[in-house]
Amino acid sequence: MVQFRAVSAALVAALGLVLIEAPTAMAQQPAGGDQASASMSASTPKQIAKAQRKAARKARREKKNAELKVLEQNGYKESGRQDNYPQNLTDAERKAAASKQAAPAPASSQ
Repeated sequence: MVQFRAVSAALVAALGLVLIEAPTAMAQQPAGGDQASASMSASTPKQIAKAQRKAARKARREKKNAELKVLEQNGYKESGRQDNYPQNLTDAERKAAASKQAAPAPASSQ
């Protein structure tokens, strides 16, 4: 039992030291753009490809969520009764297209 307490106390002390040192280690990293360019040059092609796939997924998700938001603003509800599912979706798409065409194009200042 005494040995267990000693090991636990040692682990807690080690964890405390790690947590104290972490902010100072992070504070010594290069600032701003230097860090981004250094990390890109140190990246492997596999890491770069992974970052590009992640960015593409994020862009697709943002586009999908924006389209869904427009449909919901025009009366489509994802949850609830799905008796008229295709018709409800079609109606919302029609409303969204009509409101997009009815909205005036922003005037360019020249």
